[in-house]
Amino acid sequence: MDPIRVGLVADPASPTEIAQQMGDLDPPRGPDRATWDVDVVSEPFTVGSEEVGTAIDRLAEHASRHGWDLVVGLTELPLRDDDGRYLLTKVDPGGRAAVLSLPALGGLRMHARARHAVRELVGGMADATSSDDERVPLPRVRGRGRLLVGMVLANRPWLLVPGLKSALVAALATGAVATINSTVWLLAGSLSTWRLAVATVASVALVVGWLVVDGQLWDRPDDSSPEARERSRLYNTSTLVTLVIGVVVCYLMLYVVNLAWALFVLDPAVMGGYLGSTLGYGDLFLLSWFVASAATVGGGLGSGLESDDAIRAATYSKREEERRARLAGDRGGRRGRRGRRGRERQG
Repeated sequence: MDPIRVGLVADPASPTEIAQQMGDLDPPRGPDRATWDVDVVSEPFTVGSEEVGTAIDRLAEHASRHGWDLVVGLTELPLRDDDGRYLLTKVDPGGRAAVLSLPALGGLRMHARARHAVRELVGGMADATSSDDERVPLPRVRGRGRLLVGMVLANRPWLLVPGLKSALVAALATGAVATINSTVWLLAGSLSTWRLAVATVASVALVVGWLVVDGQLWDRPDDSSPEARERSRLYNTSTLVTLVIGVVVCYLMLYVVNLAWALFVLDPAVMGGYLGSTLGYGDLFLLSWFVASAATVGGGLGSGLESDDAIRAATYSKREEERRARLAGDRGGRRGRRGRRGRERQG
């Protein structure tokens, strides 16, 4: 029995990384199962403002162009059907093309879940007797939360830390100087725990707001339709959660480094004698807490001086702009090639 040619078309970045690990995908065990010959293509095929049917049509074009029997698209975008339900998968009526929304898997154990979902999709489409549903919708309430978690993890917020390297360097320098400043000691000692907590929240919020404004990361609806507004709300929520996680990680790193620096260079008894008060090593923890908040604000405001490619890559709206540009370029290139071939035939 000839092998079934299966194409996997994946959005760039994380979907491509997942798809490339499925080159050895094999069918579920059973009698008379044909082998699968899997090809992986990294190319954007979806944008958020399109209907899911448009993505299916584009995948069918890929299958025709590459000679595939079946094709599955892996996208990092949330998919919505005509009735507004978010989808995990969608299969075309002919059963030869399907699209899988990776964030709808929830983000945890993504590689294993995606592999299982693709195997089920390909197995169902390859089985002529299969009566699988053409779509798999998510639960209306829990599904949205799972989708948001998947989108945040797809943004890979931990990659913001190296993207904010110049801000971190500025914050560390600010913290190192502030730690040995007597005025800072007095301020830190005068603040209660709840005020220090408020300072932490305020510093993180200020930096996140600055990154959104400076990087122009806020997504705006393409039109006034409810679908467009819902898409923007989902994108913006995932962006804010991603940035908050990244900035909090940076904040904790600053706190640990500042605390280690304070424990190394400061003697609380000497500083207490200089300030005319009794200080102990426990006060260094409060000092480092206050310094981390001040340094986070100072370092974050300097983040606009560096390349923000890593920050932009962590948001859906900016990656969608790249998908749109690449799709437009690919369509223009194909039209140009068809035009050249037509002129050659006429010549």
